Amino acid sequence: MPEQASDTVATRRTFLQASAAVAVAASTPLISAADQNSEKLIPAVDTHQHLWDLSKLQLPWLKGAPEVLSRTYGLKEYAEATRGLNVVQAVYMEVDVRPEDHVLEAQMLVDICRSGKSPTVAAVISGRPGLPTFEQYIRKLAQSPEIRGVRQVLHSETAPRGMCLEAQFVRSVQLLGELGLSFDLCMRPQELSDGITLAKKCPETRFILDHCGNADPAAFLAKALPNTSPKHDVQKWRDEIAGLADCSNVICKISGVIASAPKDVPFTDSLAPIINHCLDSFGPDRVIFGGDWPVCLLGASYREWITTLRTLIANRPLADQKKLLHENARQFYKLPTPASAP
Repeated sequence: MPEQASDTVATRRTFLQASAAVAVAASTPLISAADQNSEKLIPAVDTHQHLWDLSKLQLPWLKGAPEVLSRTYGLKEYAEATRGLNVVQAVYMEVDVRPEDHVLEAQMLVDICRSGKSPTVAAVISGRPGLPTFEQYIRKLAQSPEIRGVRQVLHSETAPRGMCLEAQFVRSVQLLGELGLSFDLCMRPQELSDGITLAKKCPETRFILDHCGNADPAAFLAKALPNTSPKHDVQKWRDEIAGLADCSNVICKISGVIASAPKDVPFTDSLAPIINHCLDSFGPDRVIFGGDWPVCLLGASYREWITTLRTLIANRPLADQKKLLHENARQFYKLPTPASAP
């Protein structure tokens, strides 16, 4: 989901509005994966697939969002976006629906996973760990083996800073570990220290750091862009990414950052410092790929994002590329192995 904002007034909505300015204009020509034989591409497991049907679910954060997101995105559109890219499996990621739709969202995804008619084979669902009702909610839904984890976006209007360290929230996240479920850390760069603390308080729970800790690509440019200022301190982000990597129960999802890539700068230039630091900090066994479609459309197409990533990792050992693109995800989420898997 959209995940970049300032320290004080950051919300999902303000990020979307800011991102609209860079949108598709940020795209940079690359060697198109469409020009390659998809069978020769390393298979990818997308661990951050968003789907939403606006006729069935309400997503409050879409109010005022750019037009590109204010429509229904389903399996048909996902198939079109990933065609020829050798994306062989997907893990659905919750889309911050209104709380009244949490159970419906989960049920819809369980049905999709069981249908066998799409690459979607598992789901991370919405939840509110800070509520005393969370235990009853998650124990019931955890009975569906397709559900692998829970996420609550921690930089939204409904999640004040520091909420994830409150006693009720911590107990709920510890419960996830007892149930064999994971928790996604989706937070601003300024809050990564809270993620470190939460991971240490819940050593038996597996965590996924979404979107490279929501680093701002513009902050890493050698030359500052006109009329812009970094949204966070670069060195502090580097240090806290390293701190999260020191927590053995945390892995990093390489995703999301292209949504806020600055315009008129090659994607490989603006994203390389972020992606390489995360890959080097967490190591080849604790990183996974996420498409973040359709939110990635704020900056680039799915094809441009995965092609950019493939370009940036091309000089790394083939074994490490396979771990990032599919092997780690299958192991972490305990995914069924497709009959055509390498």
